[in-house]
Amino acid sequence: MATPNDFFTPDEEQAIVNAIREAEKNTSGEIRVHIGNNSKKPPLERDQEVFHVLGMDATSARNGVLFYVGVKDHTFAIIGDEGIDKAVEADFWDCTRDVVISHFKEGRFAEGLTAGILRAGDRLKAYFPYTEDDKDELPNEISKS
Repeated sequence: MATPNDFFTPDEEQAIVNAIREAEKNTSGEIRVHIGNNSKKPPLERDQEVFHVLGMDATSARNGVLFYVGVKDHTFAIIGDEGIDKAVEADFWDCTRDVVISHFKEGRFAEGLTAGILRAGDRLKAYFPYTEDDKDELPNEISKS
């Protein structure tokens, strides 16, 4: 059974990190991916917990986004910080989630995250466009627990 440390190959991890970098060229939003083992909590609740542990609620525009994957319990969630929630429609993440899950159903986890990350960056640029003075406030690597 896969663990967070071996869920992706090194090449898949690099593709995901590259997608984060590419997505952040379109937006001042900060995107992260977290791979967890399993949790007794529902995926959205665990995603919110990890979001705070990673300091994603400390960006200047409160526009962090976290993609959470639970390896053992086969869960997925995506959340954005309060700056995003205040700016976008209630179903903003639905299409991004659907893109990710359609790939996941076919066992293409890295491709799903990559597609979702790129879509998130593209959608966020309307609300949080990239500016010349934008700085990368959070690391782009995949976190694991």
